[in-house]
Amino acid sequence: MSLDTRFTEEEQFLLTNTPFTIGQTMVFAGGSGLGTVKELFSSTKSFLEGAKTFPQNEIIVGILPNMANGKEARAQAKEFQGKAKENFKGKDIKSYEDMHQFVIDDSSAVAKLLKEKATPQEAEEYKEWAMSIAENVAKAAKEGGFLGFGGERISADEKKLYADIANALGTSVHLS
Repeated sequence: MSLDTRFTEEEQFLLTNTPFTIGQTMVFAGGSGLGTVKELFSSTKSFLEGAKTFPQNEIIVGILPNMANGKEARAQAKEFQGKAKENFKGKDIKSYEDMHQFVIDDSSAVAKLLKEKATPQEAEEYKEWAMSIAENVAKAAKEGGFLGFGGERISADEKKLYADIANALGTSVHLS
């Protein structure tokens, strides 16, 4: 059964957008200053690595751009970016707290969708992938300190967001 027949276009967008939004929200949870660039890079890299890490997962492979074809990947990324911007605008997000709630709500919706339409293995791998994005971003840069000295590897806000996402997805993955 293909991704197109199992999931509606709206559901496919939710499955694609949620890991991306998890990474972006984690970037803003830490307030890393100059480290934000590292975190943004880590978010994108971790998002795209899903297909390499889980090459047999039809959901992950089906929602990610086909990186073997650069032109096609750019077109897919541009289309996704447009949809993501529209989705974000429609949510009236004005603060980090709003963004936090948005990602938790979407993560809960994804967990429900995966339970209904994915195999147990697909669901677990998807959750593992989503949580790896959150973890990689949280660990990409130190929070606080000055010019990279001092500070902490993972802030309290990042730890809370990570735990809230894991809870919403219904996974027991812990920040290591």
